[in-house]
Amino acid sequence: MNPDLEQLHPYPFEKLAQLRAGISADKGKSPIALSIGEPKQPTPHFISEALISHLHKLSNYPTTKGIPELRQSISRWLSGRFNLPETAIDPEQHVLPVNGTREALFSFAQAVIDRTEKPLVVMPNPFYQIYEGAALLAGGEPYFINTTQENSYQPDFDSVPSAIWEQCQLLYICTPGNPTGAVIQACTLKKLITLAQKHNFIIASDECYSEIYPDESNPPAGLLQAAEEMGNHTFDRCVVFHSLSKRSNAPGLRSGFAAGDAKILKRYFQYRTYHGCAMPLPTQHASISGWNDEKHVLINREGYRQRFDAVLDILGNDLDVNRPDAGFYLWARTPISDTEFALNLFQQENIAVLPGSFLSRTVGGITPGQNHVRMALVAPLNECIEAANRLKNFIGTL
Repeated sequence: MNPDLEQLHPYPFEKLAQLRAGISADKGKSPIALSIGEPKQPTPHFISEALISHLHKLSNYPTTKGIPELRQSISRWLSGRFNLPETAIDPEQHVLPVNGTREALFSFAQAVIDRTEKPLVVMPNPFYQIYEGAALLAGGEPYFINTTQENSYQPDFDSVPSAIWEQCQLLYICTPGNPTGAVIQACTLKKLITLAQKHNFIIASDECYSEIYPDESNPPAGLLQAAEEMGNHTFDRCVVFHSLSKRSNAPGLRSGFAAGDAKILKRYFQYRTYHGCAMPLPTQHASISGWNDEKHVLINREGYRQRFDAVLDILGNDLDVNRPDAGFYLWARTPISDTEFALNLFQQENIAVLPGSFLSRTVGGITPGQNHVRMALVAPLNECIEAANRLKNFIGTL
């Protein structure tokens, strides 16, 4: 077996199951899951119908690169969403369909890291666990940047020594962040691009929450947008990852894309050809319908605004939590340890939340996820309101 597998930590939801092993919740209260970021709203009907109407194409092998129509729809969406010139994204060079961002964020590291040079892979802390696993299995060493309340949950990139950037081969960023919801501003993205060009590393920007934000006039900036604004028209060293899972309530479709630097994507395409991860043709056609429509995304955002308004209004000052910049998570500070909070909340109120310490590592004597819990407001509005009322009741017992 690959010895690097021994370095992997148990996945957060495995840790949660272990925490709750042998513990029963109040059977008189219906279970409410706020622990996993899986949208509970129905997938738009037209996406489902596009999938069904193309099932006859199961008799054809799909190509790794995807059909031109899909890459064209992605290119149009990227240009429109991130204010790029119409010709900035070439569907032939700058776009690759992927089977969801999780698959791609992992495999990307396997393709771009040179394990012979003792590479570092820099990432925020807390973080989406795929970044760490991808780094370890590619022969890299994770380097964590703590994100704390004192720094508005932003990674302090200025604290990273130059020697670390010199050894870095890949930087993972997540904006809006999972679990914090913090958005990295365009000016910071431009600084990172300059660092990448100076120190010869690649930026992988996980932007799968970019379409869930509170202010229609102020959508989160993207890495390719920042590159274009600073005159980096080839998106040198920049690759972004997007998905229909959150944007279109279609996590089961497993559809997304990687886009950016054509030189990097050419080699990543070669890797994916051997990896055997071509997107099925029915999924490609369903994806086209998803990327071509914005009405359902507007409705989706409004639904999340209603959930945040209702939940935060009920919780008031009872819990140390603020509305995030974007995304659908509440990243709340806990008055007791995060694991104790999660376990007692489950026992007393039958609500599942994810302890923040399960999403972070101890660095410099700090475990930045400690004394936090992540709560995903993905359930229907009435269920989120019920959860908020139970949370308020639970907090009153502490």
